[in-house]
Amino acid sequence: MKALLGLFLAGFISILTECLPAGLLPLMSRTLDTSVSLTGQTVTLYALATAVGAIPLARATATWRRKHVVQLALAVVAVANALTALSSDYMLTMVLRFVAGLGTGLIWPLLGGYAARLAPEGRQGRAIAIALAGTPIGLALGIPLGTLLSSLGGWQLAFYASAAVTALTMAWVLVALPNLPGQPAETRFKFSQVLIIPGLRPILFALAAYMIAHNLLYTYVTDLLSHLGMEGQTGWALFTFGVTSVLSVLVVGTHIDRHLRTLVVSSTVVFGASVLFLGVVSGAPALVYVAVAAWGFAFGSSPSLFVGAVINATGDAADIAQSITITVFSASIAVGSFLGGLLLAGLGTASLTWAALILLIAAAATVTGGKQRAFPKST
Repeated sequence: MKALLGLFLAGFISILTECLPAGLLPLMSRTLDTSVSLTGQTVTLYALATAVGAIPLARATATWRRKHVVQLALAVVAVANALTALSSDYMLTMVLRFVAGLGTGLIWPLLGGYAARLAPEGRQGRAIAIALAGTPIGLALGIPLGTLLSSLGGWQLAFYASAAVTALTMAWVLVALPNLPGQPAETRFKFSQVLIIPGLRPILFALAAYMIAHNLLYTYVTDLLSHLGMEGQTGWALFTFGVTSVLSVLVVGTHIDRHLRTLVVSSTVVFGASVLFLGVVSGAPALVYVAVAAWGFAFGSSPSLFVGAVINATGDAADIAQSITITVFSASIAVGSFLGGLLLAGLGTASLTWAALILLIAAAATVTGGKQRAFPKST
């Protein structure tokens, strides 16, 4: 459990660092002497760096011992966060955010496979769920934590604190995490070989549709809530989302090894139902909170479910497959945010829910139909 906690913290720091600026944009924009919208691109660039870097970095470090890779990645994130706090130049800040995103591109592809290798037979799914639980918790806490710390000592304090927590995590990883070997060069799979593994492409498609739908809504949740007559309640809505996300991790972690297919289908269906509800409900805050709670419960364990499916489908090629998965995951964050902005500007807030619903119907159809290889019934 100590080792899994180290992996959990690494994932938590990665997503925390990614979304940290979202709650600090007005303050950061004044320091950087630029607009809030341009400052917001610090989040987009981070996600793009992770997407671009995941595959080549995973291949470059495939033969390294796993703990060495985690330590290097955490060191990159820690230094980049500390230097970001010192920066008052927009371009330098963007470069530092890109570098930090590359650090995350090293961390995320490792987590699921590392956790699975640490777990006894038959409990790999639970180990993956614990290691990847840092993602939903980081998403739930990143914006509120950043806002709280900025109120105490400016936006720079949030980045200094993140750097400090990253350094402490490095110390924990050094002591608690077994230094498993990498993959011998002669057994490494080629990128083209991995992509044709039966079942992988449906998983990646479902993941992309699911994550784009999520980010269409989550990125512009303030506008969505205002449209639903809940202006000024973003903080409480995100708190509700975060609580049910954590609850999802706890519930799914006890069943993922025996019921992966059922859980993935349930996640997509519940998410879709909550989005449909948000599309038709207006002026009823209590019902909106119920829909947001269902959304959080569906989403919270989704990284564990999709990564677990990838590991099951790809076997010995799981390390490379996970780097591809993280590329799709991160690219979907950027695509969702970008597409959401276009929809918001062109068709209005209501279009976000209907676009997300279409994507989730496609994801649910893919998951339900993947009985043979992607999401087999026997899993």
